[in-house]
Amino acid sequence: MSNLIDGRAIAQQIHTETGRRVASLKDRGITPGLVFIRVGEDPASQVYVGMKEKKSAELGIRSVTRVLPSATSEADLLALIGQLNADPQWHGILVQAPLPRHIDQSTVYAHVAPSKDVDGFHPLNVGKLMLGDADGFIPCTPGGVHELLVRSGVKLEGAEVVVLGRGNIVGKPMASILLQKGKNANSTVTVVHSGTRDVAGHCRRADVLIAAMGVPEFVKADMVKPGAVVIDVGVNRVPDASAKSGTRLVGDVAFAEVQPVAGLITPNPGGVGPMTIAMLLANTARAAESAGR
Repeated sequence: MSNLIDGRAIAQQIHTETGRRVASLKDRGITPGLVFIRVGEDPASQVYVGMKEKKSAELGIRSVTRVLPSATSEADLLALIGQLNADPQWHGILVQAPLPRHIDQSTVYAHVAPSKDVDGFHPLNVGKLMLGDADGFIPCTPGGVHELLVRSGVKLEGAEVVVLGRGNIVGKPMASILLQKGKNANSTVTVVHSGTRDVAGHCRRADVLIAAMGVPEFVKADMVKPGAVVIDVGVNRVPDASAKSGTRLVGDVAFAEVQPVAGLITPNPGGVGPMTIAMLLANTARAAESAGR
């Protein structure tokens, strides 16, 4: 079907724009710098950071990864972040999740300088998003979903949007982006969560349905209004005896049965995932631009 939203193609559009911005910065003698901090040897984190490093290099962004032992104390991690905050050669700092259990994630995010918080998780940037202050950094995944919608020509003004999930990483910031008073927003947003009565009933009202609750293939065809736009943010590993690894990745949407009902839908993979990296590097270019004023 031709109703797929191609996240890889839209991410490439943004990478091309970011590459031009990086070239312009270099003409002024500024090379954007991005530091990744990884604590421990989580295999998925190694893969994610490697992908981000590779794309950074392609766009001309200087990046480095600081790998700390899993036993690193919270105090030592905060000390490293403090050093990077003070070092002008680094414009963006990303602390890769998950962190070891003895380290408080919210404390770590709050310690990154807001001007270098290209992940958009510092409380100051979260507050700016809520207030509609464009000065702050928007978290990369919900920011990427917004770009997918806008660049796919989805009318958001006045649209009924249902966000499945109230997490701090996607659900809450996604709702904040779309309810702002302004262009490419002005939506009527309902956030559905584990305490919601009649989840399916809310979903069936949606012109735009954004699934970000982390439940494998939760959204079925009978939950989707015909012609609705469906965005699948979920990444879930489920058993699969036919797969070499014994598992496979699925989203929060039962894609095969929902696609024929939807007006537009993101594939998974190839939908939201590529946009997260695209927005991270766009944020890094912007951080360098702000530092170079």
